Amino acid sequence: MNKSYEVEYCNLELRFDRRHIQQLIRDLIQDGYSLYWSENESIFIISVRTGRKLTKLRFQRLGKGYKLVGDYVIKDAKLAEWLEKLIGELRGHAVVKRFKDRQIFIENILFGEVIRLVEINGMEHRVIYQKGPVLDLEKMAEIYASQSAEQQLETLQQELDRELERLYEALQKGDDASAEACKERLRKIRIKLIALEW
Repeated sequence: MNKSYEVEYCNLELRFDRRHIQQLIRDLIQDGYSLYWSENESIFIISVRTGRKLTKLRFQRLGKGYKLVGDYVIKDAKLAEWLEKLIGELRGHAVVKRFKDRQIFIENILFGEVIRLVEINGMEHRVIYQKGPVLDLEKMAEIYASQSAEQQLETLQQELDRELERLYEALQKGDDASAEACKERLRKIRIKLIALEW
């Protein structure tokens, strides 16, 4: 392995479910990595030993799933390969900086696809690849807004489920006042859901 090998992952965002994390642990162990993991209500951490270095992958709990977040510097080619494979398969986002000799290659990855590749050599930099039109701030804001809308939709869906349970219980007890209050809250949730779908 090249001793000067180094890849930096910035603004990394990958969404997982628990099954993906368990598979990742199995695959890393099969590949000969020494690792351990810990978990609490908000975060799941996998610590991977690469030589004398310990890399901690942080998975933030997000509803029923997890999100790999943060910035990572990886000096192990095989582990970097794993991360790249995951970014592609899970349609993740990242800014990847590869350091080779005196050059830096920067890839902007959006939804698992390289949209821009820049080479920096000393003071000079050149764009090697640019997919389609340049994403301006307005388009980026739209993308982040759509992700925010996804999260709001998930929250509203959970509220809807809870409210339907309350309505069912109120109807079973014959509590008309509670049932009417539930129906009113359901109407408000429905209006919010319709607004988000537009």
